[in-house]
Amino acid sequence: MALSPEGLALVLGLSFFFGLAFEEFYISNPKKRPGGVRTFPMLALAGLGLYLLDPANLVAFCVGLFILGIWLYAYYRARWADAGSSGEPGGGLIIPVCNMIAYLLGPISLTQPHWVAVSLTVSGVMLLGAKQTLHGLAQKLPAGEIVAGGKFLVLTGIVLPLLPNHPVTSLSEITPHQVWLAVVVVSTLSYASYMIRRYVSPEKGLLAASVLGGLYSSTATTVVLARQGKAGAFSRYEILAGIVLATALMYLRLCVVVAVFNLALAAVILPKMLVLFLVGMFLAWLCKRKAVGETGGEQMEMQGNPLELSAALLFAFLFVAISLASTWVRSAYGEAGIYWLASLVGVTDIDPFVLSLAQGGAGGMALAPLGAAIMVAASSNNVLKAVYAAGFLGVKASLPASLSLLFLSGLGVLLAFYGLS
Repeated sequence: MALSPEGLALVLGLSFFFGLAFEEFYISNPKKRPGGVRTFPMLALAGLGLYLLDPANLVAFCVGLFILGIWLYAYYRARWADAGSSGEPGGGLIIPVCNMIAYLLGPISLTQPHWVAVSLTVSGVMLLGAKQTLHGLAQKLPAGEIVAGGKFLVLTGIVLPLLPNHPVTSLSEITPHQVWLAVVVVSTLSYASYMIRRYVSPEKGLLAASVLGGLYSSTATTVVLARQGKAGAFSRYEILAGIVLATALMYLRLCVVVAVFNLALAAVILPKMLVLFLVGMFLAWLCKRKAVGETGGEQMEMQGNPLELSAALLFAFLFVAISLASTWVRSAYGEAGIYWLASLVGVTDIDPFVLSLAQGGAGGMALAPLGAAIMVAASSNNVLKAVYAAGFLGVKASLPASLSLLFLSGLGVLLAFYGLS
């Protein structure tokens, strides 16, 4: 394998950059450490040269790596006790690992695309310089969040690739892979909204809670806000505005979720959904105007982490059940049956129904009736949220939000069937 001038320049440039970052990180400590602006380029050249001597068997390269390991072990053993007792940087594996990365840069730059070597170097530099930030994050992050992140990786990286992407029953054309992909899409949106709400937006941000809550569950957000309003945490009209705002965001969220699986269907419902979104925003603004001058508390209840494996399994079960029900209702009662089913599922989580329709769960329905069914389900869900608001806040106190939700529900039904023959 021939070494080009560009390849040699890349090796020297990346190792020199890595060495600069290494020395900058340890510049505040007077003790010398192996590695730096001269050592790393030399190690990179050594690794490159030894690799070129025997690229087939890599005997020379492995011998060099073994010698480097012995040298780093001697350093590590000599310095561990002192570094561990004083708490100074370098008592761990950072120094040996950096030297090994420098040694590997030569062969990696020669055998892999250039972006691999560049990414490896930049990642090493960023991790080296982010010591305090990362340790601070590890100390502040609750243990439950780490577990939740692991659950998300299980959903996306383990379960999804293992599921077959072909129908397993003649009762429905939905495949197990499509079912779990729907779980992953909804879980991703829910988890991302939750993380932003928890770690980016202020804890007392009612607006942030309404917007981000509406992006993953306007129904859950309605319940949380109504409970906050009952407890007097915010002024009544601020709570009512937040409830209507979360519902307005629901329409955009449904378009995004549908577009992931069926872009043509999303294009059909987008104009009508935008009308409902704008009307909802206007109604929320009217409620917000009446909140001027009112006083309330400043503590905003944090919604729980939505990423639970039990919730994912329940979503998958509902997805399959609704898909089978949609296929049967479509064959037995036609499009009218799907509309009635849409009105019924609105009292539960409408995501399984919407995603089932987006992935062909209704068995051959045209795009316009499918869009109408989705809008009917959203309208039915608005009625449920109006009931929740009235139940927690009282009929009189919740009247502006409840009427707004019912108005959006009626308008949604009218738009759903507008233009259908």
